[in-house]
Amino acid sequence: MSLIQTISDVNNTFLSRRELTCNFTGLAGKLKKLEAIDMISKEFNLNDKFIIPIRLKNQSGKSLITGTFFVYDNEELAKKHVNPTIFSRLEKSKAKSEEGEKKEEVKSETPDDEKEIKSDESSSDKPKEEKTE
Repeated sequence: MSLIQTISDVNNTFLSRRELTCNFTGLAGKLKKLEAIDMISKEFNLNDKFIIPIRLKNQSGKSLITGTFFVYDNEELAKKHVNPTIFSRLEKSKAKSEEGEKKEEVKSETPDDEKEIKSDESSSDKPKEEKTE
């Protein structure tokens, strides 16, 4: 069973875009917009297209997300038709994901020797027993 179920797939020739509405099963509260874009591009073979997530809506009482996406051939046409606020939010989420990846790389580059030194220093921080006379 696929995670993505297509609700509607409309080719809007007036606005030169494809409008997809899909259900993502079992991903309620876990799916991010950038991950949804990746899943849609893989499912519908849209690697060279520009995909804009318009809405991701959680269904109450179900582990189901309904997503609405606009698929454009080029980014310039998309910027003419879609509200610029959506683009700024996408850029913000891309920046956060890149920042998170950089932090993970820095953590993985920390050698094990430094970790051992830090653990030794923490054990030497224990208070010494005082001699009572």
